[in-house]
Amino acid sequence: MQDIKPIRVFLTVVELNSFAAAARSLKMTPASVTRIVARLEEDLGQQLLVRTTRQVSLTTAGAMVAARYRPVVADFDQVTEEVSRAVRPDRGRLSINAPMSLGMRLMPSLIDRFRLAFPNITLEVHLTDSLVDIVEERCDLAVRISGPPSDKSTIWRKVCEVPRHLVAAPALFNRVPRPESPEDLDPAVCMSYSSTGEAESWKLSYGGRTRNVSAGVSVVSNNGDFLYEMAKAGNGIALLPDFIVSDGIESGEIESVLSDWTAPPLWLTLFYPPYEVLPPLVATFTDFFETHLREATGLNFEAVRQ
Repeated sequence: MQDIKPIRVFLTVVELNSFAAAARSLKMTPASVTRIVARLEEDLGQQLLVRTTRQVSLTTAGAMVAARYRPVVADFDQVTEEVSRAVRPDRGRLSINAPMSLGMRLMPSLIDRFRLAFPNITLEVHLTDSLVDIVEERCDLAVRISGPPSDKSTIWRKVCEVPRHLVAAPALFNRVPRPESPEDLDPAVCMSYSSTGEAESWKLSYGGRTRNVSAGVSVVSNNGDFLYEMAKAGNGIALLPDFIVSDGIESGEIESVLSDWTAPPLWLTLFYPPYEVLPPLVATFTDFFETHLREATGLNFEAVRQ
């Protein structure tokens, strides 16, 4: 680790174009920075920097050294982080991706408790409703609310099932008929969850009967909270997961529609890059995530098949 310190110091001076600024950034004295860079020049037998009262500039040799060493140090840091993450369950950096609605509603309390339990784990949390390539994005794990996974480039773990409900504001039925069966659902007032702009297909079941209903395209969104707000304002009917609508149903600002008919539940799933063995740091978060959800939600863990 100490062998590359002179290189780090030199690259910091180059980046900040100042010995004094580099010293502040590295929490060192300017004299120490100057001495370390001078020793590196002595070891390499080349002058790397030209110092004037106004600026610091690279020599030809210095430019070559900076260009060659910068990616080497970056690779070194990445390998060091990966090794640390592979062997330490309670220290390191963890990159997590989660959908927007789930992230805003459930993740803050989870992350708060996780940081109290594991203060030496640094978290990077990305919220997006778009599906991301977790391998390409260098993501350690991703939380997904979706149907059963079909992605073969990752490994996954089903955490629990998430029920869905057809919901609307009571005021909606002051202007349109209340549906008594799936056949009564008018696509013009059925809003679609979709990332492609296409109509959503609803599969509804009751008493051994199944009906397929095509929602409309008057309002289409890839964000559940947006559709919830539209439904709450009386703009239509939406099929949304329990964690978005449960409080609204309880308060009466929205109500269940065709409550006897059920849609297939979504899966709450954790996706991982194709690890041969789950890294201890990732396993630590996985265990904490599942424990928190069991304690804080009413989600259906009994439906998970081991």
